[in-house]
Amino acid sequence: MAAVELTPAQRTEAMRRYRMLEPHLTGGVPLTQVAREAGIGERTARRWLAHYRAHGLSGLARTPRRTGRTTHPELVQLIEGLALTRPPPSIAAIHRRVSTVADHQKWPVPSYSTVYAIVRGLDPELLTLAHDGTAGWRDRYELVYRRTADAPNRMWQIDHTLLDVLVLDPAGTPVRPWLTVVLDDHSRAVPGYSITLGAPSTLGTSLALRQAIWTKADPSWPMCGIPEILYADHGSDFISDHLRQVAADLKITLIHSTVARPQGRGKIERFFGTLTGELLPELPGHLDHGRPVTEPALSVTDLDYRMRGFIIEQYHQRPHRETGESPHRRWLADGWLPQLPENIEALDLLLVQVATGRIVHRDGIHFQGLRYLDPVLAAYVREPVTIRYDPRDITAIRVFHHDRYLCTAISPEHSGRTISLKDIDTARRAHRRRLRSQIHERIQLVTDYLPTPAAPPAAEPAPPRRRSTLRTYRED
Repeated sequence: MAAVELTPAQRTEAMRRYRMLEPHLTGGVPLTQVAREAGIGERTARRWLAHYRAHGLSGLARTPRRTGRTTHPELVQLIEGLALTRPPPSIAAIHRRVSTVADHQKWPVPSYSTVYAIVRGLDPELLTLAHDGTAGWRDRYELVYRRTADAPNRMWQIDHTLLDVLVLDPAGTPVRPWLTVVLDDHSRAVPGYSITLGAPSTLGTSLALRQAIWTKADPSWPMCGIPEILYADHGSDFISDHLRQVAADLKITLIHSTVARPQGRGKIERFFGTLTGELLPELPGHLDHGRPVTEPALSVTDLDYRMRGFIIEQYHQRPHRETGESPHRRWLADGWLPQLPENIEALDLLLVQVATGRIVHRDGIHFQGLRYLDPVLAAYVREPVTIRYDPRDITAIRVFHHDRYLCTAISPEHSGRTISLKDIDTARRAHRRRLRSQIHERIQLVTDYLPTPAAPPAAEPAPPRRRSTLRTYRED
């Protein structure tokens, strides 16, 4: 068979046969072993090999059978058009419809096998685009550019996932926690993460980045530093002004993936899959298809401890399937110094602490029902200031005047305690419940001791007024 232009179906078949012969052609594997592993006869394999050496790839294409009957060209186009409709009809349905048309047009009626061969001869890429749309075609055939960093801390990815495990919140209620992970693109190491009970938020993202950037107390977890690029999707916390400001201050280039295009986030999704398949099934409260396999028993702190142990002791130490090196070894490389912020206070000021405006009163600064004092504030009574606070601990606030740091004001009533914003909100709700209970008690007394006034007799319904069609205005 001479070298000819192959149809898409012939090209697919030729490539399939070539892949069967490839171990013999490129690796020197005996042809008998290749035939046995491919599930074909040795004579067939030798015939394919002879055709390939004589005619190249076209020699492996299936030669179409020649029959005495030919299908009318317009009927072929009709069969192909029906096969490309959505939803795709069965071969039997196509055969019935084209047989009716052929009989009406006095054309030779095609057999079922002919219709089947025509449909099978269509380009698979064309069928995918017609039946699955642009998204399905893109996921299977579109050329993908895999962005890969060539050094540690060159690019980090960040994303959230809802874990398939139940933990107990402070009230003892089982809830599903959210995990935010920062992943180094080059080494696949995890510099930082955070576990929260609420939906993904700017605070959870900031806590994960804080842990990722700053040095850890554990020497077996050396990953730290400021990345050059932070790659994220279009979550509300990833496109927030807060994260943009952090990226600008730390000289980080913030890049967002294309909307509805998950291909660029495959590395961090693979890490989530590793957690789901290896760590979570070993934990109490693991969920299988939404149902708990065992009773939940872990708190968020317990889950954080187990998560950290898995990342440091197992995930970081074993060779990665794609890189061939362990994330720990690949991140260390040949020795290098990551870029770090000046101090942890400066990092907290950027990432964790939230800014808001207040007025300095004679008795201090009022915020969230607390009062904050510092001797420096005596010179700024009735002046507007900016305060920054950590939502996890609001017993102290940092005060700025025209972007100049003044002091750290303390709440005198709680100077020896750590109070979070959640504690304040819980106390507010409890206070409102107490007030509502008192209101209910007093209203109940009124109902018990005072007779309910008799309802006035029902008045005769007034005849409906005819609405004027004349538009009037208040100024008239």
